[in-house]
Amino acid sequence: MKLAFITPRFLVGGVVGGAETLIRDLAQTCVSAGHEVHLLTTCATNHFTWSNDREPGEETVDGLQVHYFRVNDDRNIETFLRIQNQIDKERPVSREDQQRWADNNVCSRELSDWLRSNGESLDAILVGPYLFGITLESAKIFPERTWLIPCLHDEAFAKLDIVADMFHATKGSLFNSEPEKALAMRLYNLDESCGQVVGMAMEPFEADPDAFAKKHGLSTPYVLYCGRQEGGKNTPLLLDYMHSYIERRQGAVMLVLTGSGDVPVPEKLRPHLFNAGFVSEQEKHDAMAGAVAFIHPSTNESFGIVLLEAWLAKTPAIVHARGEVLRWQCEQAEAGLWFRYYPEFEAMLDRLLEDQNLNQRLGQNGRHYVLNTYGREAIAERLFSVLEKGK
Repeated sequence: MKLAFITPRFLVGGVVGGAETLIRDLAQTCVSAGHEVHLLTTCATNHFTWSNDREPGEETVDGLQVHYFRVNDDRNIETFLRIQNQIDKERPVSREDQQRWADNNVCSRELSDWLRSNGESLDAILVGPYLFGITLESAKIFPERTWLIPCLHDEAFAKLDIVADMFHATKGSLFNSEPEKALAMRLYNLDESCGQVVGMAMEPFEADPDAFAKKHGLSTPYVLYCGRQEGGKNTPLLLDYMHSYIERRQGAVMLVLTGSGDVPVPEKLRPHLFNAGFVSEQEKHDAMAGAVAFIHPSTNESFGIVLLEAWLAKTPAIVHARGEVLRWQCEQAEAGLWFRYYPEFEAMLDRLLEDQNLNQRLGQNGRHYVLNTYGREAIAERLFSVLEKGK
């Protein structure tokens, strides 16, 4: 097959979001199976400014034919932010303003032109995530051969008329989890045939459970969070809960963070917090392997990639009960616990610190689940069953 994948950013050796990582991995799976794959992306590297940081052009990366296109430089940021603020506050927004928001979102006429010129020769076009201008625009060009990789969240942007139109017009969706598919069915009145749960291939790795603590001189057991440190990931709640836990348990455990962000840290938590910032993949995996638990407090995920990594390191999880996808993953794997309020969080952390048999059993369950459900062969089988059926 000849395929095109479309994603907002593609960085060689850089840090991108989970959705972009997922799309690259699915594209790579197609390359490995011998298909011709074109990955269309923008010249932006910064997901805040979306400035054209690199030159347009083409390069081959691990067999992927990557095409870089400029983000439109005449986008009206003031209009975009004004309408986005209305959407975010769930105020009524006319269809005309929804389209203005999309037109001044991250868009690329150059990318759209390439797709119009070459789309007839493509067997399938796979675009995502759902809320970017290039996704909304690309999906209109050849909707009859376009599959969405929506990475859908239950949020105000998902409830726009123009997003519903995209789901109805395109061929179908590749979902990351059953709750994500159920959300799409509920929001857009779609039936069961609207798409298939595929997910992302997870590669097993070796990790040393003692290496991270030894490198950083940590002598107290620790729990771990990896990812963006921001309100959207519920990190302030995690800091608040850990502050309460450490005060009540006299510092029996510490919190380790990796990733980036700037959230207020309670003063009394600071001596019990180690923020490692950006770390290598190996160091992240070592940190996971040495943690008492991996805590993922987010309530708005379509797929917990970092949760699956923690399970590959044989580390049990604690997630927020309102994070429907993460809770579903814990239920499927029998590898984690979930809390609604602080007393439940405290009880779960107590249990994992005290019951080594439970801790190890949950961790082993998680690794077994990931290897069986998200191995590359399993992902390839689900992905190609969708693409072959859609030809």
